[in-house]
Amino acid sequence: MKASDLFVKALEAEGVRCVFGLPGEENLDLLESMRASGMRLIVTRHEQAAGFMAATWGRLTGRAGVCLSTLGPGATNLVTAAAYAQLGAMPMVMLTGQKPIKASKQGHFQIVDVVGMMRPLTKSTRTLVSAEHVPSAVREAFRRAEEERPGATHLELPEDVARESTEAVPLAPGAHRRPVADEASIALAVEAIASARRPLLMIGAGANRKLTSEMLRVFVDRVGMPFFSTQMGKGVVDETHPLWMGTAALSDGDFVHRAIEASDCIVNVGHDVVEKPPFVMRDNRRTVVHLNFSSAEVDPVYFPQVQVTGDIANAVWRIAEGVGPRTHWDFAPFERARAGLDSQLSQSISDDRFPIYPARLVAEVRRAMPDDGIVCLDNGMYKLWFARYYRCRRPNTLLLDNALATMGAGLPSAIAAKMVHPRRKVLAVCGDGGFMMNSQELETAVRLKLDLTVVVVRDDGYGMIRWKQGEMGLPDFGMELGNPDFVRYAEAYGARGHRPTSAAEFGSTLARCLESGGVHVIDLPIDYSDNARALGAGDEDGAAR
Repeated sequence: MKASDLFVKALEAEGVRCVFGLPGEENLDLLESMRASGMRLIVTRHEQAAGFMAATWGRLTGRAGVCLSTLGPGATNLVTAAAYAQLGAMPMVMLTGQKPIKASKQGHFQIVDVVGMMRPLTKSTRTLVSAEHVPSAVREAFRRAEEERPGATHLELPEDVARESTEAVPLAPGAHRRPVADEASIALAVEAIASARRPLLMIGAGANRKLTSEMLRVFVDRVGMPFFSTQMGKGVVDETHPLWMGTAALSDGDFVHRAIEASDCIVNVGHDVVEKPPFVMRDNRRTVVHLNFSSAEVDPVYFPQVQVTGDIANAVWRIAEGVGPRTHWDFAPFERARAGLDSQLSQSISDDRFPIYPARLVAEVRRAMPDDGIVCLDNGMYKLWFARYYRCRRPNTLLLDNALATMGAGLPSAIAAKMVHPRRKVLAVCGDGGFMMNSQELETAVRLKLDLTVVVVRDDGYGMIRWKQGEMGLPDFGMELGNPDFVRYAEAYGARGHRPTSAAEFGSTLARCLESGGVHVIDLPIDYSDNARALGAGDEDGAAR
């Protein structure tokens, strides 16, 4: 068998149905093998976008998404996507081509050390030097990408190796189960929680990766413990639940942080240190129970006293069985914080000002999106408003990146989400800066005949950095940018453009776009003048400014 044919068969053995990418001449043997096998190639307009799509595929399915590029500049364009997947714990396998390694007539043309470049950004990276290595290399790349903690892996396939003949055969993935926590650690966790007066449950990114939602909901209902989440833990438990306390890591004076300060025990489920610290530990202030697939990565603000390492869902169930509700628990401070949060979240959602007020934007999106609809955020000021105001009903229905926090991922992420869930409504929300970093993928969405809506939140500048600049008392400098006519820009790609002129018109336009077919782009100006008041610190009694 030709090595490139074997490579594709190995991908098929891993369950790969499609590959995102932009090939080059060094990939042509692999490309032909893909064509002959019937494997789908999603051709993108930039390798970075292909990587974002593959990472999102992995995020939503738990199985590694695959992206493809040529050598040199194609491979370097995957670097940001590699970091996006690695920091965000999204399983992804990158495939890059390379010149022949045994006899090359082109000197160092386009040659960079891709494996060396990828080493600090991936869980594993290697060059295939023989066709015989293909089965084990592919199997290992997928195993490493998918096992906890998930991330990015990379394989480089040189031209001459792809053309070799071999009698090797693919390796099928083996059955495996995650280990469960030992009884002693469960008992310590139960004791810490049961003896606390004001325990609080925190749900982090790790809880959003596996099927933990049902067990955590049972835990909350059975034990009666209030809960909050990090930005990447949103939706694991329905955020309309009466015990939901909000989303952490927005500002240390928000209502949820008042509840955290009042707690004496935090049950920390799926915490990932790549996210901004949702709380800061201080000696003797509270007991922290770390519950995750792996032991805690200790840093100056996180050093849990109790660790429960193993399958999260199993541990949550066993702890719930041991704890149960306790009559001595006092959640009154949490209830006051929750009342303040509810009151503030209900304000301004009907604000009619235009350019649109951010809370009204979030409210209109929430009204338009079904419970299983997926909102894919790029990175910008609006992300903080969505993290705080958007109440998720289901896991992975608000895809935001609070790890690498890169701009440019919103539209590619939405394309992948729609491919994974073709029957669900998918919306991308992008700032004008982030949208223009990968706006060429509108053509990809149109070519794939996707039903997809993109809201371009326009402030004609780099809004989040401008806000931070102002918070530091610095003059506005270097933050302005120009924009195309987004309506005509969308139409140039074969999409439909819309420009509402009021908040109410935006709501009706969004609903209409989500119900009709095709790709839609909504140009929406936004008013960020209230950032400091709405997202700033609160006063001592928990009332936000």
